[in-house]
Formats: sequence, C-alpha cells, structure tokens
Amino acid sequence: MSIFTGAASAIVTPMKADGSVNFEAFGRLLEDQIAKGIDAIVVCGTTGEASTLTHEEHLDTIKYCVDKVAKRVPVIAGTGSNCTETAIYLSTEAEKVGADAVLLVTPYYNKATQNGLYAHFKMIADSIKIPVVLYNIPGRTGCKMNPETIARLYKDVDNIVAVKEATGDISNVAKIAQLTEGKIDIYSGNDDQIVPILSLGGKGVISVLSNIAPKETHDIVAKFLAGDTKGSLDLQLKYLPLINALFCEVNPIPVKKALNLMGYEAGPLRMPLTEMEDVNAAKLEAEMKKVGLL
Repeated sequence: MSIFTGAASAIVTPMKADGSVNFEAFGRLLEDQIAKGIDAIVVCGTTGEASTLTHEEHLDTIKYCVDKVAKRVPVIAGTGSNCTETAIYLSTEAEKVGADAVLLVTPYYNKATQNGLYAHFKMIADSIKIPVVLYNIPGRTGCKMNPETIARLYKDVDNIVAVKEATGDISNVAKIAQLTEGKIDIYSGNDDQIVPILSLGGKGVISVLSNIAPKETHDIVAKFLAGDTKGSLDLQLKYLPLINALFCEVNPIPVKKALNLMGYEAGPLRMPLTEMEDVNAAKLEAEMKKVGLL
C-alpha cells in the first residue's frame, strides 16, 4: 500500500526574527495545508532547511508536525544525512515520535559508490520498521543513485517502498519503473514534471509549489488519476511560470518569500541562505498575482 497518492508538501520551517523555529506559525501553515486538501506532509526536507537545524530542533520539528497533523494525513520525516550513523539516529527517533515514513536523501559532499549507496540505505532501512522513500537529487547532492541500485534496494529491503525522483531525467524514471516492474512508488521531485512522471505510473509529487497552492497541486494529480489528462496538463502548464519563479533562486528562498507575501509568517532564512534579490522577488510576486494567489 502506498504511503500516499497525490501531492505532499515539502513544507517550509517557519522561523522567528531571531532565527528560532516558529512553531505557532508552523501550526497555522499545517492546518491550512490540510484544510486545502494536501495529501501528505514532508517535514524537515530540503525545503524545511533541515541542513541548518540542530539535531534537537530537527526532531522537535518532526514531533510537532506529527502531533499537530494527528494522523489526518501521512507525515514523512526527512532524516537523511551524508553520515549513515546520523541518518540512523534521526530515522529511529522519527519513528519513535510517530512519523509515518522517512525520506532519505543520497549522501552529499562525500558521495558514495553505488555499492556504498546500497549499503547506506539498507542499513538505515533495517534500523526502522516504517516505510522509506529514497530521494534521488544529484543536482543538490552531487551523488546520483542509478536505477539499478534503486531496483536492487526495492527488491532486497521490504520497507524501501518509494523513490522521490528529482534527477530531471524522464528516461531515468522510465528505467526505474521498468526495473521494478512498475511496483515501486515513484513521486516527482520536480513540480514541472508532475504530469510526465504520472504518465510513467507515478503516484504523485513531493512538492514545493504546494506550500502556496496545495489544492491546485493536489488537483494536478487527482485529475490525471481520474482520467482527466487534459485538465491535469492544463493545470501543470498554467502553473509552470510560477514554478519557474519558485526556483529562480535556490529553494527554499523563493517559496519562503512567497509565503511571507501571502501572510503566512514563514520568516527569515538561516545562513548561508539569504533573502531573495529584489528583481527576482518582483518576478515571483507578478507570477503569483497572475494565478490569483495575491
């Protein structure tokens, strides 16, 4: 059974002016996401600035999210690391506080061979009982997991059940589907490729766009799976300029700006991320107005 079908928000972590986590604003954002039909929440991923949270903050944020969501939708905790022992620690603690699944990014900076990736992910998955979503995003990590390695992990490890595919390479997605006989759940990690990945049997998207447009992102998937491929494609193309604006600077700089423009109190970013450049912020605001978000 799939962890979720549809759109999951790779949710931001709101911050106060002093840089601490703003749990009150986070709670309001989560409630709004659920009210507008989001299908799952991914907490403490890249968009949630997990790499600059302390371990204590990381786990406190996961626990807060789990408690606030209260099983209304699945909560998937980002617990990946370039250190296998750290990823095991974060994953086991996330399981203890009630996360429904974990999202494990490929090791960054130190990288790994394909055999190393297999050993890394298997060791983490074996340390927990909840489902695992592999996260393949070489553009940020400098480390690509080959389709053969994903298929090997899926076949050998019972609780590795899904992959967030953000290579941007549709042929890569097709190869994963082919090697796993269409059985592994594939989620788009790129908002501009939701429809193409659904066409290859994907289950949905783990989305940045859905932070500001949860219903619309959900609808792109729901329409496609209901057989309304034209309606799904029309929405995908309608939001493409906004998606491009959300990635004109490194994520999550633009999406935090967008949420602040909408009054969600997402707050500042943690260094080394800095505020959006004025020219790019103006483009983002213009695209938000075009689709009625402002």
